[in-house]
Amino acid sequence: MPTSLDRDALLTLDVDVLVPAALEGVITEDNAAQVRASIVVEGANGPTTQAADEILTDRDVLVVPDILANAGGVIVSYFEWVQSNQAYQWRESEVNDRLAERMTNAWHAVVEHAGAHRITYREAATALAVRRVIEAHDLRGLYP
Repeated sequence: MPTSLDRDALLTLDVDVLVPAALEGVITEDNAAQVRASIVVEGANGPTTQAADEILTDRDVLVVPDILANAGGVIVSYFEWVQSNQAYQWRESEVNDRLAERMTNAWHAVVEHAGAHRITYREAATALAVRRVIEAHDLRGLYP
């Protein structure tokens, strides 16, 4: 017989990896101290509040931020746009290979930047994103 759990109980289960993947703001300052996972991978947009993020950081919980963890869908949407503009279809294996390469490179860049600057993965991912926007603006201008 299936047993159901409420959201708060689910977030505090004794698990290695917690993946909040549906709603924004589910890990809050009210429940972050009870999260028992050592890794939180944000599958949803903004599932962790800023106050909760600070609590998790203080507790040495590794947080893979949404800007990195759920970027695959955005990347594949871009691939679809490119294919549409080229009037050419890539094989599924090509899409998967290109996605894996981009995601792996992004992961390594975030980990390297975080380590070099002694900051969280969220801070590193955000810093790298802002830097890329600045570089694109410098190269292309405001309205390319």
